[in-house]
Amino acid sequence: MTELLFSYGTLQQPQVQRATFGREVPGHRDAIVGYDLGYVTITDPHVVATSGSDRHPTLRPTERADAHVDGMVFAISDAELAAADAYEVDDYRRIAVPLRSGATAWVYVFAD
Repeated sequence: MTELLFSYGTLQQPQVQRATFGREVPGHRDAIVGYDLGYVTITDPHVVATSGSDRHPTLRPTERADAHVDGMVFAISDAELAAADAYEVDDYRRIAVPLRSGATAWVYVFAD
């Protein structure tokens, strides 16, 4: 089964995709509405080494009418979605959200 995953951060990086999915994943531009970007400090050494940074973006819901975050949508397998879950640290949780295009995709948001 194919799953849609919206990425606004490190999962867009080719080296992160190769390490996480074993391949580079083609995607297309889209946006998530109703969210602003924040940042979280990552302490997991594997994630820092894979992404090249300890500062990762995170989504936070907002009431601002014009709020949106641009990113990429990737069609991935169930196994690849499980690999993305393993890559993301406990500061994130995965939810399904509608995108600007009308599609629904999984996305990782800040785990309050």
